[in-house]
Amino acid sequence: MFSNRPFFPSSVLLTVLAVCAAVSPSPMPAQDVTMDPAFLEAYSWRNLGPDRGGRSIAVSGVVGRPQEAYFGAVGGGLWKTTDGGENWIPVTDFKITSASVGAVAVSETNPELVFIGMGESCIRGNIIPGDGIYRSRDGGESWEHIGFREVDAISKIRIHPTNPNIVYAAVFGMYGADSQERGVFKSTDGGDSWRKVLYRDAKTGAVDIVIDRNSPNVLYASMWQAFRKEYTMASGGPGSGMFKSTDGGENWTEITRNPGMPQEGLVGRIGLAVSSANSDRLYALFENDDGGLFRSDDGGSTWELANAERRIRQRAFYYTHVFADHQDEDVVYVQNTSLFRSTDGGETYEVINNGTHGDFHDFWIDPEDPSHLVVGNDGGGAVSFDTGESWTDQEFSTAQFYRVATTAHIPFHVCGSQQDNSTLCLPSDWNAGRASARGGEARSITEGSMNVAYRAGGGEPGYIAPDPKNLNLFFSGTNNGRYIDKFNRSTGISREVNPFPWF
Repeated sequence: MFSNRPFFPSSVLLTVLAVCAAVSPSPMPAQDVTMDPAFLEAYSWRNLGPDRGGRSIAVSGVVGRPQEAYFGAVGGGLWKTTDGGENWIPVTDFKITSASVGAVAVSETNPELVFIGMGESCIRGNIIPGDGIYRSRDGGESWEHIGFREVDAISKIRIHPTNPNIVYAAVFGMYGADSQERGVFKSTDGGDSWRKVLYRDAKTGAVDIVIDRNSPNVLYASMWQAFRKEYTMASGGPGSGMFKSTDGGENWTEITRNPGMPQEGLVGRIGLAVSSANSDRLYALFENDDGGLFRSDDGGSTWELANAERRIRQRAFYYTHVFADHQDEDVVYVQNTSLFRSTDGGETYEVINNGTHGDFHDFWIDPEDPSHLVVGNDGGGAVSFDTGESWTDQEFSTAQFYRVATTAHIPFHVCGSQQDNSTLCLPSDWNAGRASARGGEARSITEGSMNVAYRAGGGEPGYIAPDPKNLNLFFSGTNNGRYIDKFNRSTGISREVNPFPWF
């Protein structure tokens, strides 16, 4: 929602947009009222909603506990389900200082051990930086900060499948400045301390890391030279590449230009996956003019191009995610605007969105049951127990709103434009008297909000100007200011009212 610190916890996401529920017993003098402590103490936060999820780029299931899963909201902290995705609760609110979760990992041998990395490494135009890595030893009940305080984004965290003391972090670093705290870091004491084991240069961070579950000393990592500034960005450069280690990350061999891979041109973001069904089967989703999904059957020594379709590699800086099934080496998933599943080693695909939101960024496959999946997309987290034929609803208040406006209704309505979604308005008093945002089940706080919500025309990420005299009229913008929409709520009619001529 916001691109600068400080951050706000998830259960106040539209509260950030929304209202301070006024309980002031008497009016204050007009001058400097907002600076009067007594005036401010008469207000409290409550969550308006809506129960409509926002972007997630980090998910994980829990091996041996199929009803449990986590998703990290990029503006709403970490959320957990204990009933297979039917209900979710925030587990980091008021416990950590960042709201932007970019990585999550759960130990296979100790399911109470959870790590989260903060900040977004899918560097779109509006991103929330993080503040390093947190650890929970009790399934999210409590958290401790364990490093990388000044790092904007942690891309991935991976835990050794049999030794939870060995943890790897793919650290992107700073978004728009050179930084030394980049690359792959390793901990051998469960995250108490970290040691840099793969480093390229101050402009290049790590963006992916995978462990061969059959031989955990074998790791693959990808480095990405990229930056995002307020006015520009770049994806790719001489620092980008992919690497292999056979000794637990102590030494690395570059495999970027091995036979079968593109031999020329700029290398950008790379997604990696190794199959537990066959440790020699490796997949690389490779950003390059001649890129696409590449497949190796000898652990990365040689490669062949499996698929170069644009739909699996468009907008590579934002996507480029690939995941291999644990029980069938030919089953591979690729994420982009849709979720793609292949059963022939990546040569052909079926789309398995099936009702969940679009724009996909993370994925988890249960090693014990390949039909059990957890996905992260621009609608939050979702769970499937039938290989993507159906997904759980994404009804939680993690929506990211670009703008906020209030109407002339009495009591007023609060309107905003949601990231990757429509505009939305809610009456400020619709849930007055309900549970505080700090207490109760998260779903109970804003449950029912979508029954009273309505749209105000326009869309992401436009400003909204409610007509002060006609409560049914709204003037709303949309992407990049392309047009102004005049929307009449009473008739449902929209029409363009841009100044003419266009320039």
